[in-house]
Amino acid sequence: MPYLDVNTFAYALIIIVLLGIITTALRILREYERAVVFTLGRFSGVKGPGLVIIIPFVQQIVRVDLRTIVHDVPSQDVISRDNVSVRVNAVLYFRVVDPDKAIIQVENFLAATSQLAQTTLRSVLGKHELDEMLAERDKLNADIQAILDAQTDAWGIKVANVEIKHVDINESMIRAIARQAEAERNRRARVISAEAEQQAAEKLVEAARALSELPEAMQLRYLSALHDIAGERSSTIVFPIPLDLLGQLSRTFLSGQHTPPSEAPGPAAP
Repeated sequence: MPYLDVNTFAYALIIIVLLGIITTALRILREYERAVVFTLGRFSGVKGPGLVIIIPFVQQIVRVDLRTIVHDVPSQDVISRDNVSVRVNAVLYFRVVDPDKAIIQVENFLAATSQLAQTTLRSVLGKHELDEMLAERDKLNADIQAILDAQTDAWGIKVANVEIKHVDINESMIRAIARQAEAERNRRARVISAEAEQQAAEKLVEAARALSELPEAMQLRYLSALHDIAGERSSTIVFPIPLDLLGQLSRTFLSGQHTPPSEAPGPAAP
């Protein structure tokens, strides 16, 4: 009986060891995961997804997630080209396209990408003025994305998109921007008013030319004006006098005052 107990214990121990080895040798990877395999410390390939078999104590794997990572870039203090201090934060979208490079070429690709995004955000926005930060975000997003994508390509990372979320400005600068916007609206209002006066003057000149070609048209305009005045139930009626008539009367009066005495009619000779 003791002999049977020892054999049973040995068999059970062997079974437990085999189960441990099998458990260590088998890995199941999801569809979005890849395994970077190292054999005795040397890179030997990328496996997955599905069932992956490795040699225990000889091979090790590092799991890598291939899904798009959404990283919130912390707020950065930026001084614009026109010496305005602002705080800017952004969101970064990237994913791993080469798992072997992401593990071998950089120690921690998440931390490295985050730090690179922060420095790139400060350097790119510092080359632009405040108005450009507020009005040209699409262009700035594209510039930051292109720089990050080029620098992280060696790490096997693809930067899909960068979006600037907030540009925080202090209260004094907000008031200055409000005054600037108000002045710009006043300028546009004055320009529009001046353009309206110019267009009205051009139309009046065209109407005067049309009326000067036909004197009967001017007479009809007089009658139309009298009709409008009569419709207002006013006790005073103003008759318009042509300006050319007033000009002729004034010239006649002035010519009569400046007649030389020698030309004045004298007494008849006897």
